[in-house]
Amino acid sequence: MMEQALNGVKVIDLTWHIAGPFCTKLLGDYGADVIKIEMPGAGDPTRKMGPFMRNEPHPERSGLFLYLNTDKRGLTLDLKSHAGKKILWELIRDADILVENFSPGVMDRLGFSYAEVEKINPKLVMTSISNFGQTGPYRDYKASDTIAFAMGGAMSANGVPEREPVAGTRNIKMQECSYMAATATLGSWFGARKDGIGEHIDVSIMESLLGSSDRRDCYLLAYAYTGNTTVRTDPARFRGRFYPNGPYPCVDGWVHTIIQPPDWKAFCIAIGKNEWLSDPRFNNAFDLSLVSEVDGTFIEWLMERTKQKASEELQGKSTICTPFNTPADVFNDNHFKERGFWVEIDHPEAGKLTYPGAPINMTDGGYQIRRPAPLLGQHNEEILCGMLGYSKKDLVRLREMATI
Repeated sequence: MMEQALNGVKVIDLTWHIAGPFCTKLLGDYGADVIKIEMPGAGDPTRKMGPFMRNEPHPERSGLFLYLNTDKRGLTLDLKSHAGKKILWELIRDADILVENFSPGVMDRLGFSYAEVEKINPKLVMTSISNFGQTGPYRDYKASDTIAFAMGGAMSANGVPEREPVAGTRNIKMQECSYMAATATLGSWFGARKDGIGEHIDVSIMESLLGSSDRRDCYLLAYAYTGNTTVRTDPARFRGRFYPNGPYPCVDGWVHTIIQPPDWKAFCIAIGKNEWLSDPRFNNAFDLSLVSEVDGTFIEWLMERTKQKASEELQGKSTICTPFNTPADVFNDNHFKERGFWVEIDHPEAGKLTYPGAPINMTDGGYQIRRPAPLLGQHNEEILCGMLGYSKKDLVRLREMATI
């Protein structure tokens, strides 16, 4: 097994749902030893969230859980019990990183505030992920990815003007926040390793959104310089700003293209309309009266090609065009296969499945899946007996007490 970038880094994972588990998954996939702690008998709520293998709900077959928890060892622990708290303290004592995404105040009530944890392990980096941060008037508010998208202002730019705003794709903000949390955690860990001083990192999902441009650069700049708020634009009007622009049909589906004035010459050559280059009507690239002619000609060209062929021809002329892919299209795309993006993982309950692979490639010592997501409590004995010195008799007693 190859040496990875984070080999030897010990991570205590007190996360659930999406934002926290994806953060710790990133650490684990690059070599860290991540111990995921779950409630006995119930586990992470994503175990009950689909999609499921063969559409049969099962706590060990949730595609979401399986993806978010690769390269983790699983330990069940009741953190409200005296014995459970004692075990967690033993794990914290030798850990490098602790990540949690409980509601603000929960760690304090359990007795694991950063002030207390720091006394036991002053080098520990503790990362807390929550909806609105650990402080402030909104800290106890409930939220979701869609709520964050709406409350953060991004949704106000989505949709048709006469209708209600439209939400973005689910879980984007959660995963974006995870990348930020993992980056901040590693930055602090490097500092702790150098200076011997730990850190408490407060990550707000909402502020991760607010700090991200996420297709809103022009709207944020407009507000910064003019005070004008975002106005939703009719898609048909937006298409007319440049031509062609937007989704277009072809033989087997759709493509999306954006041809701006600098791309006009390459586009004309690509679709065989060189005469447009000398046509004075096209000197003004914003002449909306020509949209129908250009769109009609472009669609005729597209209807003789598949979405992949059309995209390849236009991209070959340095023109933006991509296919609207189905999941099957993406899975079978030669580009991703050649780069080795997809990885096959064999899970004891779900079997062999293909997962998305490395978000970041490294020349050496990078991404590698070493283990599938853990079964609930799968590594209780390995961690408690192998790491902490508990006996088999202790395990029986802890089970009887419902501690594990």
